[in-house]
Amino acid sequence: MDQDQNDSLQRNLSNRHIQLIAIGGCIGTGLFLGSGSTIQLAGPSIIFIYMLIGIVVFLVMRALGELLLSNLNYKSFVDFVSELLGPFAGFLLGWSYWLCWVVVGIADLVAISGYTHMFYPNLPSWVPALVCIFLFYTLNCLTVKLFGEMEFWFAIIKVIAICVLIIVGGTFVAVSFKASSGEVASLSNIFNGGNLLPNGFRGFLAGFQSATFAFIGVELIGTVAAESKNPFKNLPKAINNIPLRIIMFYVLSVMVIMAVIPWHSIDPNKSPFIVLFLFAGLPAAAAVVYVVVLTSAASSTNSGIFSSSRMLYGLASLDKAPRFFMQLSKSSVPVNGLLFSCVCLLSAVVLLAVGDKSIIDTFTLVASVATIITLFTWFLIVYSYIQYRKKYPERHKASTFKMPGGVFTCWVCIVFIFLIILTLTLQPNTRIGLYLGVIWFAFLGGSYLLIPQSVKKRWKVLLNSTISTNKY
Repeated sequence: MDQDQNDSLQRNLSNRHIQLIAIGGCIGTGLFLGSGSTIQLAGPSIIFIYMLIGIVVFLVMRALGELLLSNLNYKSFVDFVSELLGPFAGFLLGWSYWLCWVVVGIADLVAISGYTHMFYPNLPSWVPALVCIFLFYTLNCLTVKLFGEMEFWFAIIKVIAICVLIIVGGTFVAVSFKASSGEVASLSNIFNGGNLLPNGFRGFLAGFQSATFAFIGVELIGTVAAESKNPFKNLPKAINNIPLRIIMFYVLSVMVIMAVIPWHSIDPNKSPFIVLFLFAGLPAAAAVVYVVVLTSAASSTNSGIFSSSRMLYGLASLDKAPRFFMQLSKSSVPVNGLLFSCVCLLSAVVLLAVGDKSIIDTFTLVASVATIITLFTWFLIVYSYIQYRKKYPERHKASTFKMPGGVFTCWVCIVFIFLIILTLTLQPNTRIGLYLGVIWFAFLGGSYLLIPQSVKKRWKVLLNSTISTNKY
């Protein structure tokens, strides 16, 4: 795009930014905070849950990658969904994904407030949330490259923390470490005497909800694509590394945790990453992990603020949101969308100030809403791929980054996504989140019906001018 700097988003994110943003997206607050409740629900079968979800996530990202690289004028997945599935699908996805990141931001701010209590127990829980919103708004106003730098270092901290946990936990197992409670670290703890489904098949299914939330953010790579240098090189590399990252960050880490701490001894209301070091009698190390968990939540909040502002920019460029959100600063940052998203995040401050639920209950409820929208996003990505194969067979043939298994694996992903949605009915908190998600989609559907036909026709004209390309 040869537009003036202030008229379009700029490709200022380098390869190292894209790779670490992809890694950071694979390591969310759901892993650090939510894995305790998932282990309690599923027991040792959590290993298989993470592997199954990881395979589907990888396939969804491969579909996303081929679609984005088929036309570099796609600024995000909203563009190709709008073109391939129609304006209603694009409208529904754009506003839902914006809400998803606002909701994820609220969940992360709740987590940040909960963990801040360790260091400042008398501090009102809403104060850390307010400080974070102001801080990240200020930093994101400066330049997209600064966002890339922040996420680069946030991701490095998370990677180091998980590597240390795996090394320390592996050492405990190797020396058969015995805790003060009498529990001995051993690989046999993982397999639970051969009973991999201690809470039955229902418990196994219930574990999918919180496990899915842990993967929210991996599709962020599709949002930053419009601001990436050399996407043909960086995007495939980031996506192809996802399986290795899932094995290391999810599978190995929970295996180490359950080898050191028997699954039934893990408190669902606490981060197992912190509990592991407390269990081993290392409170100083646990305090360090507290900081790492705070960093993870801060990173996710930062990503949410970035992603939601870009989604509003994309919607406004297609006239599906007020043109007000298209205004860019001198450094090509969509400042009005940024401000609006941060104002919406202030609801976390209100929730923490007046809410009477525990931190983990509030986190689970909010996470359920985000999970519904994320599953909806994944569904539209793979269904768009099916339509892309019908509409643009020549683009698929010319693609150097093809979706493995093509249309067949897309249908497998769709079936899996709907099965995960069904698991949300198994727990009271997640059922409420499911109902709230349905209300949101009904609200958007009603809003769409009120939009004049003349506006909807203009959407198509704007979309065609935005994504028109002579590439193929």
